[in-house]
Amino acid sequence: MKKIVLGIETSCDETAVCIAQSDKNGFKILSNIVSSQIKVHAPFGGVVPSLAKREHQKNLIPVLKLALKEAGLLKTQNSKTEITKKNKNSKIETLNEILEREDVLKKNTINFLTKYSKPKIDSIAVTYGPGLAPALWPGINLARALSFYWDTPLIPINHLEAHILANWITDEKHAKKLFPAICAVISGGHTLIVLMKKIGQYKIIGETRDDAAGECFDKSARLLGLGYPGGPAISQFASTFNPLHSIFKLPRPMINTKDFDFSFSGLKTAVLYLVQDLKKQGKNIKELTPALCYEIQEAINETLVKKTISAAKKYKARSIILGGGVVTNQALKDKFIQIIKKENIKINFMAPERKLTTDNAAMIAIVAHLNKKIIHPRRTRLGREKINWENLQADANLKF
Repeated sequence: MKKIVLGIETSCDETAVCIAQSDKNGFKILSNIVSSQIKVHAPFGGVVPSLAKREHQKNLIPVLKLALKEAGLLKTQNSKTEITKKNKNSKIETLNEILEREDVLKKNTINFLTKYSKPKIDSIAVTYGPGLAPALWPGINLARALSFYWDTPLIPINHLEAHILANWITDEKHAKKLFPAICAVISGGHTLIVLMKKIGQYKIIGETRDDAAGECFDKSARLLGLGYPGGPAISQFASTFNPLHSIFKLPRPMINTKDFDFSFSGLKTAVLYLVQDLKKQGKNIKELTPALCYEIQEAINETLVKKTISAAKKYKARSIILGGGVVTNQALKDKFIQIIKKENIKINFMAPERKLTTDNAAMIAIVAHLNKKIIHPRRTRLGREKINWENLQADANLKF
């Protein structure tokens, strides 16, 4: 039986909504809309949580409408089938409670719900964490409001699991042959290595002790005057440099430790000192930018690859699975493939399609499709229940 899942993602600076079809034969994206906030945060060199919340409040309903329209599910209410005035007023009262801290979103949501009919949605999946709290709440509260008003089950989704399962969006066929797997989740906010025994069973075996890899890319780019986001800028400059002419050597922090933890703050500091020293010498930083970007990228990528492959060997993994925004870095994927081939490691290697590596709602919907252990919180008749989102992670039997 075909089920329609509505996915909502607002963990950081992307406002995303997906409509997907789910059944025993697989998963099909009907629409996947992402509204980026890069231009809003670029002047600050990183994501400002309060601004992210403001933009999510403004963008969620327009993005939702576009997603429903693309999926053919946006329809204006038929006056003959509208709920009674009494019931409508009661529902609006509850919406006011759910969205009491989201003024802009509350207005947009009530206008939307009173204008358009309930779509044929069977469940609503929403990111509940980890992420920036101010950014998460607009998405969570919209999901709660829709769940109540449409009387539709609400499914809380772990953002990190979603990055991993994004690999299943385009290919579910070989899932049983993948485990145990070593998953590397690499983004602006997270860098961790996860032992995955099967879908829904995860154990973190390594993580960063300070900065995430994506954060190191961003801060290094800022030191070079490349703006935000830093990862794509560094990757672009690095691709223009001939490695045979390499003149810099940055540290690879913790690359030879026996554990699977990372530390990128020292690398960021090394970049700072190197740039300061070059300026004191009167060097032209712009002319040296390609060489610097190449070495920064190499230092980060070599560390990520060695640690991940070492974990795969120790745990006799059948697969290495990547997820997270930094995985858009083609040099990182190329290095994984190069080392796997060089060392003749018999292992599956998976990375999502480029458009599915960064935050999006399709990866939220796929978790609802695949992870049968995700719970469906029971709602009271008026939806006034106090959902304990902090404890849902344990309830969902995740070990992140």
